[in-house]
Amino acid sequence: MNVGVVGAGIVGLAVAREVARTRGARVTVLDKEDRVGAHQTGHNSGVVHAGIYYQPGSLKARLCREGVALLRQYCAEHRIPYEEVGKLVVASTSAERAGLRRIAERARANGVPGIAELDALALREIEPDTVGVAAVHSPHTAIADFPAVARRLAEDVASSGGSVLLSHPVRALRETASGVDVLAGRRKLGFDRLIVCAGLGTDTVARMAGAAGDVRIVPFRGEYYALAGAARDLVRGLIYPVPDPRYPFLGVHLTRRIDGEVLVGPNAVMALALEGYSWGDVDLGDLRRILAWEGTRRLAARHWRTGVREVLGSLAKRSFLKAARRYVPALTGADLVRTAGGVRAQAVARDGGMLDDFAIDVHGRVVLLRNAPSPAATSSLAIARHIVGLTSVLAS
Repeated sequence: MNVGVVGAGIVGLAVAREVARTRGARVTVLDKEDRVGAHQTGHNSGVVHAGIYYQPGSLKARLCREGVALLRQYCAEHRIPYEEVGKLVVASTSAERAGLRRIAERARANGVPGIAELDALALREIEPDTVGVAAVHSPHTAIADFPAVARRLAEDVASSGGSVLLSHPVRALRETASGVDVLAGRRKLGFDRLIVCAGLGTDTVARMAGAAGDVRIVPFRGEYYALAGAARDLVRGLIYPVPDPRYPFLGVHLTRRIDGEVLVGPNAVMALALEGYSWGDVDLGDLRRILAWEGTRRLAARHWRTGVREVLGSLAKRSFLKAARRYVPALTGADLVRTAGGVRAQAVARDGGMLDDFAIDVHGRVVLLRNAPSPAATSSLAIARHIVGLTSVLAS
């Protein structure tokens, strides 16, 4: 079998590796960038989520728990940095205690090991410079080097006889009676099956496949500050707020990275381009398509007040500082330095709802990973197994 995979991020590469490893297929990965993991894989905080937030029974919950085990083993086998630093979800007021209890219940329902509910004194034993009225502790939440994982996966694909073709943007595709013809860069390639893990480019490839569907990708930029100098020592692991259940975003948090840097963020503002990593990144074509989607307009009508707050926060450092000081009051403005952010490919339905779970569509000989936000990197090896397990898709 000859299988094509669009997208050389961590998920696409994991899928390619799994197809080659379990099906003996010849695999070709296509990506428009000149390196693997150029977008969401290379612009996230590196957190390996334990599965404490997700609706029990959902695809996210199941694949996150499976993915953690697979990723930990993979990193150990290939000597890729992986460290269990632990996570505290902190209630800063008594009003947040109910939400904290729900998180603990979900975590236990999802089989997350070691979950503990802490009072104000106990949480400071774990994070001495953090304050709150209560917390949930997930001791096995980890951090890893996801770009290194992606590079290793690309090596695995190559060693299996496959190819990773960088600087090969997909320009057109056509499904035939026997397979899928793809024009990538200047090359015409034929595949028996095509699996699309294109992240921010998902809609573009879906339109080519004649499968626009009932969801669209809306890009949300997450901006970060980093702690400077000795302020890094104020955070040992991961410190998160109790999330707002109305949104798939977790709110501004403090995250120790595998390289020792500590991030403060992200916020969530709609980007002005699919790859809009700053306010200066504007693509009028992208913006017209994003705003033309009725789901975008309904989302904006429903949550415009939150959107305005996020935009104002984007423009004001003090907004990030205020959010961080709720949990680590010793921080000052001088401790925060602007650093690189990322863009989340968030699928939005026609009714304006943001898809929370992973979503996979099968359209003839084309498989479309429609929605794979966080914890997609954590779950990447499990997502790959799940997709390859769709025997009707990859049957010889």
